[in-house]
Amino acid sequence: MKKTNDTNAVRNSKGFTLVELMIVVVIIGILAALAIPRFMRASTKAKQSEAKGILKQIYTMQVAYRIDHDQYFLTVTAANSGNPTAFADLGLGVEIMLSAKYTYTITSTDAGATNFLATATSGILDDDATADTWTINEAGILSVTSDDAL
Repeated sequence: MKKTNDTNAVRNSKGFTLVELMIVVVIIGILAALAIPRFMRASTKAKQSEAKGILKQIYTMQVAYRIDHDQYFLTVTAANSGNPTAFADLGLGVEIMLSAKYTYTITSTDAGATNFLATATSGILDDDATADTWTINEAGILSVTSDDAL
């Protein structure tokens, strides 16, 4: 008789079985597998906003510089590891911080500096092998030549 009471006690116990716990672990694994790549893509897009913002500042300052000097600013590079104020020190008025994820370059294709191309090039923003490169020209056209968020 006592054996029957022990069997009923086990059946009536309130807890989770190993199968139920394994199902929960599998569901959490599936959700993580779906969420992590989306998070990485969103994180990369957030980092790209730095390049877009600074390139738009460079464009605005180039237009102002041309009004004052009748030409665009000449070739210069400001790296995130170098002088954080390279563009500002040379009269362009754009500061690149030491924490910047991109290296910024301004080039002119002609001697009279009637055009320019500003480029933002990153290292690898996520764990794939693709670097990120954005450009803006004298017409204000912002474009991506290599998108790390894809």
